[in-house]
Amino acid sequence: MGKAAALCSGSTRGLVSLLSAVPCLACHELPGPGRRAMSAETAGAGGRGGGGGAAAGGAPAAPGSDTYKGWLFKWTNYLKGYQRRWFVLSNGLLSYYRTQAEMAHTCRGTINLSTAHIDTEDSCNIVLSNGGRTYHLKASSEVERQRWVTALELAKAKAIRMRNNQSDDSGDEEPASQSDKSELHGTLKTLSSKLEDLSTCNDLIAKHGAALQRSLSELENLKLPAESGEKIKAVNERATLFRITSNAMINACRDFLDLAETHSRKWQRALQYEREQRIRLEETIEQLAKQHNSLERACRGAPGSAGSTGTAKGSVQSAKGEASDEDEETEYFDAMEDAPAFITVTADPKHHRRSGSNLSGASEGHPEDWNLEDSVFESSNQSSYNESCKDLLPKKRRRSRIPDKPNYSLNLWSIMKNCIGKELSKIPMPVNFNEPLSMLQRLTEDLEYHELLDKAVKCESSTEQMCFVAAFSVSSYSTTVHRTAKPFNPLLGETYELDRLEELGFRSLCEQVSHHPPAAAHHVFSKRGWTLWQEITIASKFRGKYLSIMPLGAIHLEFHSSGNHYVWRKVTSTVHNIIVGKLWIDQSGEIEIVNHKSKDKCQLKFTPYSYFSRDVPRKVTGVVSDADGKAHYVMSGTWDEKMECSKIVQSSHGSTGSEGKQKTVYQTLSPKVLWKKYPLPENAENMYFFSSLALTLNEPEERVAPTDSRLRPDQRLMESGRWDEANVEKQRLEEKQRAVRRRREAEAVEALEEGKDYEGYIPLWFERKVDPITGELICAYKGGYWEAKDKQDWSSCPDIF
Repeated sequence: MGKAAALCSGSTRGLVSLLSAVPCLACHELPGPGRRAMSAETAGAGGRGGGGGAAAGGAPAAPGSDTYKGWLFKWTNYLKGYQRRWFVLSNGLLSYYRTQAEMAHTCRGTINLSTAHIDTEDSCNIVLSNGGRTYHLKASSEVERQRWVTALELAKAKAIRMRNNQSDDSGDEEPASQSDKSELHGTLKTLSSKLEDLSTCNDLIAKHGAALQRSLSELENLKLPAESGEKIKAVNERATLFRITSNAMINACRDFLDLAETHSRKWQRALQYEREQRIRLEETIEQLAKQHNSLERACRGAPGSAGSTGTAKGSVQSAKGEASDEDEETEYFDAMEDAPAFITVTADPKHHRRSGSNLSGASEGHPEDWNLEDSVFESSNQSSYNESCKDLLPKKRRRSRIPDKPNYSLNLWSIMKNCIGKELSKIPMPVNFNEPLSMLQRLTEDLEYHELLDKAVKCESSTEQMCFVAAFSVSSYSTTVHRTAKPFNPLLGETYELDRLEELGFRSLCEQVSHHPPAAAHHVFSKRGWTLWQEITIASKFRGKYLSIMPLGAIHLEFHSSGNHYVWRKVTSTVHNIIVGKLWIDQSGEIEIVNHKSKDKCQLKFTPYSYFSRDVPRKVTGVVSDADGKAHYVMSGTWDEKMECSKIVQSSHGSTGSEGKQKTVYQTLSPKVLWKKYPLPENAENMYFFSSLALTLNEPEERVAPTDSRLRPDQRLMESGRWDEANVEKQRLEEKQRAVRRRREAEAVEALEEGKDYEGYIPLWFERKVDPITGELICAYKGGYWEAKDKQDWSSCPDIF
């Protein structure tokens, strides 16, 4: 104990590598002559007396390698049982041999830890599984088992980091000189190593702390004096591990802070130099693009320049006759597949005239077709924004506020520490993490900007229509920017209707059709010429620092008059700072929208937030192309504010990118705003940041089905601010649903024993069938709900509340 404590006063890396109980595989070698290998042979110096010999007889690892070696017992079969094998952990791979001599020529098996699952059965056993391969291992003692588990988990974490960050340095720009570049790169690698030390020690503290608490609990429950000595010994061992790891983390923090203070000024100078170089480069490129545009225009317009300059200012006909004339607000965009950002260049307005023709020929690529007044595209000014909303005002007065959110404190860690790695839908959460809306209502909230689809109906060109559909697909994320609370998980058979047929021209119906995995079916009919349907399954994982939400399932949109059928899928939503810091949400990934009739496509890219990026946060870019792959429109904007559309008049091949791909430069006309986010209501920050539509979603209505989300008691109590009662009611509803599920499972077992088929739960208003477009099994609306509402016949509805 004293020896271990004395080691803590040294460097963090030496401590982590020397301690027998905490072999640090995540560390990198230190610069200078004092570098050493991170191996179990080095680590074993302090723990051979613990009964392991896990590293006994092993050759030293090569300098700079991350290796752990030792003897373990591996399960072979029922005849031979456990057999002693020599295991080698290196570079994220665990290999084993019958003897140490076999390492030179014969490997008996290898398992990749980056995708493996590590589990412990009892005090000495370890279970490793990766796909169809499973290793059942046994150590000679509990301490030895703990060493191997720690080493395996560290190696797994490092393998995952290496796989995710293998291309991080591909796009780095050069610093001022080669020596500065090498020095800065070495500093960054050292700091990254220190950060890995911190992360590793933090994980170990959590693990050893939990083990210590379990041992203490067992100690308190002991009655026999004979057992007390063994348990107290185990407590002391784990307390030693916990203390050593804590000291290691403190030293790692101190080293990291020292390095950060030493190099902060150098970083600032280097970053400032990079910013100046980038600004200088952008200015140079902009000037070159302007010069190129002017030269090209002068070259093509030279033969008719005399007649062109003598044209009267109000003449439109001569401008249309000039093949080289372009719009006065021509812009240039780099193609989205090769560049994360666009470069915009405005042409000289003295050589251009604005045309007055129709937009119906927009796909032809003529600049004079891009006319605001004669098209369905809206401008971004406030007057046209207000005009577009005049016919959307509801005839019935809806509520504009709900009770303010109470300010209840909550111990987040006490709840979250038991949730790591579990499916979110299977974790019992208090309403403190919720907002007073169900997932069905959040799904319906995607229709807030339904007027985009009403405008898309009027488009004559399928590529124009695709622009509005793309804007609609992005607009559904605008309500999530401040909405960090979790909606209520719907109960099986729960429904939600939004009948706005007379006010807004559509009616919507959602039903929870599955509970594990949770799945909701949605159907919307609009009398203005479109129908939308989807079945969304939410897969979510809590990763400790952030929460990933992956919507699965396709969204279908069909226009009645043209028959255009669009299909797309949602991107991944990520909630950051779950444990510490302010919660914030980001959207990342790509959406491919396909018109299965005309084969038009739109590729949208949601750029994830990066602290070091100079791009606009929450940026979305995309290109609309026809069946032949010809690009017609460039989409740009942000998913929380607005989306713009720019018509492409010319495309050309630009310079070659860093990855060897040739960039495509799109010459476009000035952008038009397709969608702009509505402002939030007054006092929205105290009403869960609900939009105007969201405030009305849970408003009580008559004649709805008894399974409607508006009638859910726990959700209604939470909205009223009675959270303690809401938590009690939520537990009652969940237990009631579990009882129904257990009864259904018993019926299935009984039917199986009798040789009968058991269909399980059958949705009430939707039916399962194969989607002819995607080939997937989906739940589609089969009808009957609105007819039942007219008759007020809800006899077929289950009792779920």
